[in-house]
Amino acid sequence: MSLQQPVYINAAYAVSPQVSFEQMLQEPVRYNGDRLACVEPDYTKYVDAKLIRRMSRIIKMGVAAASEALQQAEIKEPDAIITGTAYGCLADTEQFLSRMVEFKETLLSPTAFIQSTHNTVAAQIALMLQCHSYNNTYVHRGASFESALTDARSLLEEGDAKYVLVGAADEIIDKSHAILKRFGLYKTSGDNLSLIGSGTKGTMAGEGAAFFVLSTDKQKGKAVALSAFENLYKPQRDAADIISNFLAQRELAPSAIDLVIMGNNGDEREDRHYEAIQQQLFSDHTVITYKQFCGEYPTAAAFAVWMAYCIINRGVYQNKPVKRVLIYNNYMQHYPVLYLLSAC
Repeated sequence: MSLQQPVYINAAYAVSPQVSFEQMLQEPVRYNGDRLACVEPDYTKYVDAKLIRRMSRIIKMGVAAASEALQQAEIKEPDAIITGTAYGCLADTEQFLSRMVEFKETLLSPTAFIQSTHNTVAAQIALMLQCHSYNNTYVHRGASFESALTDARSLLEEGDAKYVLVGAADEIIDKSHAILKRFGLYKTSGDNLSLIGSGTKGTMAGEGAAFFVLSTDKQKGKAVALSAFENLYKPQRDAADIISNFLAQRELAPSAIDLVIMGNNGDEREDRHYEAIQQQLFSDHTVITYKQFCGEYPTAAAFAVWMAYCIINRGVYQNKPVKRVLIYNNYMQHYPVLYLLSAC
């Protein structure tokens, strides 16, 4: 969709399997096996120590990412908090269901049930900030983050909010990982840094939380323009046509893009899709991937947006100037999404 008025990302932060953006570029963390787990920060910087004990991992990751983004934007209280998640609070859900079986559906503590709902992350952020404004969570599988972003854009364009905190968070736990593994989604061996181009079936599971402060006001020295984004569900059109039309509607040729970030995940069955697009449209471009850093999960595109934000703020990538970045991801080949980010 085209944005009717400029929308800017004034701050962004991600809790991910990588320590930081700079370290990811210089010396990314290596993982062996079939799963990447987040490198968790010191939560006492963001949450009272007494409260930390009551929070599950995904809540702590979301709160930390949101708090850091707000601090960077120098915003104490946003006008809206919107999140997207596909899996929700899996650890609390698993704990609640296990206790139902263990205690035969009697004498159950309500805490795990209350914290197992998908909107717990957004609610906890609001409680910490004492923010009583608009608060919503979208659970739309591979389009969860994009749904949250669409809502945020609407609030900004309609003048119902000036600063919107929008983000995505998903975790993976042992039990959910074991279930998904039965479907042949993951490799049985290997490491993440050799994931892309492996030529074998399966990817590596990932998780993470990424939050952004969006506004129609631009903060000097920090802002990156979210020029456009578009998400579809099981389109009948060829992916190359979708991308070409997306650029043509903005009066851009592929040559106008300085950097392309693709959603290759190391599974040869899916990577063929991305490789065909690269050959058709971006054979002369600098094309990079990101899932070797964060793994594969439904809201991984939020990590790519954070990555693009950091690259544009740096201004260069591989010694080449970068002012305009195009992101293309297609989760499970059902949820293609395009983002266009530009320097201000």
